[in-house]
Amino acid sequence: MDLSVATNLIAVGLSIGLLIAHYWFVRVRVRKDPSYTIQAVLKAGRTVWVEHVMDQKEGVLAVQTLRNSIMGATFFASTAVVLIVGTLTLTAQGDKLAEAWHVLSPIDSVDHRLWLIKLLVLLIDLLCAFVCFAQAIRLFTHVSVLVSVPPSVVAPSAVARLLVAAGRYHTLGMHCYYYAGLMLFWLFGSIFLVGATCALVAALYRLDKFSSD
Repeated sequence: MDLSVATNLIAVGLSIGLLIAHYWFVRVRVRKDPSYTIQAVLKAGRTVWVEHVMDQKEGVLAVQTLRNSIMGATFFASTAVVLIVGTLTLTAQGDKLAEAWHVLSPIDSVDHRLWLIKLLVLLIDLLCAFVCFAQAIRLFTHVSVLVSVPPSVVAPSAVARLLVAAGRYHTLGMHCYYYAGLMLFWLFGSIFLVGATCALVAALYRLDKFSSD
């Protein structure tokens, strides 16, 4: 096996291992404290919010709030498409960029096939981000209609499940963006991938943790 391929495989394994360790740590903490992450707090908050809006018949406020959520998800979905086009453009310039981007890496050599594999992984990640945000838009749109329906026709718990699912897709889309950053650093070399992963895990620890302050 080529040395460059071996170092990249080791770097990818370390990166995936660090991410799995982080998510496992978060999962264990959530079992002990359900309000440990902002996602868990938002899940409970969305459920209560839907029940309050439907019981108090505050349809205008609900639609305005959901419109803002749809606009945010639309922005991220559109940005994902732009990034996909930009990544496809990089594939046409792989011969020149591969050599230039590996100048800073002391242990990697230029491998054009490996470079294209990295771009393919980045494309798949950005496509997943687009799909997640598109699904979030779809579900937010459904909720914006159902939230104005009388509770006797559609149960608030059912509408809340749709809103929670929309929020989950939005979170997954954002995490795909985070992973795209890792893959961007991977293009510079395997050592940059490991360093970026360590920085991302530290950032996720701060971003996902809910602070009552």
